[in-house]
Amino acid sequence: MEFGFTTAAYVVAAVLFILSLGGLSGQESAKRAVWYGIAGMALAIAATLVGPASGLWLLSLVLIAGGGVIGYQLATKVQMTQMPELVAAMHSLVGLAAVFVGFIANFEIGNAAAGGDLGTFATMIAHKSAVEINILRVELFLGIFIGAITFTGSIVAYGKLAGRVNSAAQKLPGGHLLNIAAAATAVLTLIWYFNSGGFLPLFLMTLAALFIGYHLIMGIGGADMPVVVSMLNSYSGWAAAAIGFSLGNDLLIVVGALVGSSGAILSYIMCKAMNRSFVSVILGGFGGPAGEQMAVDGEQIAIDSDGVATALNEADSVVIIPGYGMAVAQAQSSVAELVRKLRAQGKEVRFAIHPVAGRLPGHMNVLLAEAKVPYDIVMEMDEINDDFPKTDVAIVIGSNDIVNPAAQDDPNSPIAGMPVLECWKAKQVFVSKRGQGTGYSGIENPLFYKENTRMFYGDAKKSLDELLPKIN
Repeated sequence: MEFGFTTAAYVVAAVLFILSLGGLSGQESAKRAVWYGIAGMALAIAATLVGPASGLWLLSLVLIAGGGVIGYQLATKVQMTQMPELVAAMHSLVGLAAVFVGFIANFEIGNAAAGGDLGTFATMIAHKSAVEINILRVELFLGIFIGAITFTGSIVAYGKLAGRVNSAAQKLPGGHLLNIAAAATAVLTLIWYFNSGGFLPLFLMTLAALFIGYHLIMGIGGADMPVVVSMLNSYSGWAAAAIGFSLGNDLLIVVGALVGSSGAILSYIMCKAMNRSFVSVILGGFGGPAGEQMAVDGEQIAIDSDGVATALNEADSVVIIPGYGMAVAQAQSSVAELVRKLRAQGKEVRFAIHPVAGRLPGHMNVLLAEAKVPYDIVMEMDEINDDFPKTDVAIVIGSNDIVNPAAQDDPNSPIAGMPVLECWKAKQVFVSKRGQGTGYSGIENPLFYKENTRMFYGDAKKSLDELLPKIN
């Protein structure tokens, strides 16, 4: 009866998770989708607490309450600009959990073989054949391996996103040979562990995997961080799925597979948006030129709020391109107010969103939704790129690489071949930027020097707040 109830609850929870994941594909259904996910997780936890092998209720409830309090505090205090690093930090915890569960599963296998005091999991192991035990060892080995890579990789990604680690691609002497050596060590320890079942090969593999995660992500430049975040999301899912096989937990397998596959698909979309292969991102990253880059001619011409206001008041069509600079300045509400004032005058105003804008896939969409920007005027790159020649004013707010014409014009540029928003084709372009820096990836942008571009220097929020009263 207990197994039947738990299985039925897991099926319902899995359906809720699938509905949640599907709902997150659209802004209109995203809020409802989040509640589906919350309900599914609550049901899964409740079914686990009252199902087979339930016990240690007090400890379980204390840990759940503690985790809930910490999660609530983080969720309420974190700024939207910190969301990417928070996601990376959460991924690291998933990886660490997979490592610990794998270690415990290994100890339980040894406990079952020794005939000691058997818990539910060890009792289940005691009824397995030698072949099934070996399969179980491979499963937990993979769970620990992927989890350890996810753990250190996510910590490094968090450091780069938070500005606590240099965002440039960095490798130790030996470069990829060190990664290959660590991977070879993991393969050898798998053979050793498969034949011995001892803890030492498992521990050595964990050290190798921890190094791979660290060195792999350290070797990826900051401009590739959106892909890294989605990739680590995928890794955390596969680690959970592998541990689900080890524990015989169907729900963990389903959830892990959902997270792993969705993260992999998202990584593919991100790589396609940058015209790069997944392997090239993992093994390299932006930040280093392929040859001598084209010289940038001209100068950056500044404009004040009066000039921008005049152009906007005279324009019929406006496209706004948000980037991470908008998130840093927390200017999304000011942007939304600007849009409302322009639309009230009957002007066509739309947003152009590049798939890798910001530090996290969908980062700009979340910010605009938070500011209550209408969903129907938020356009993807492929939907709006052909409209720039018919646009009177394009406003770039804190973006660099996603509007860089060098991606098309300079074959030696680090972002050569990357699809970009072709805003320079608009009649006028205004770039809201703090200063004359090159942005997060350190790549010079010829857009800032074009004849139809004017630089609207200053903090994005302060600049827009100064501009708003002049829109009439």
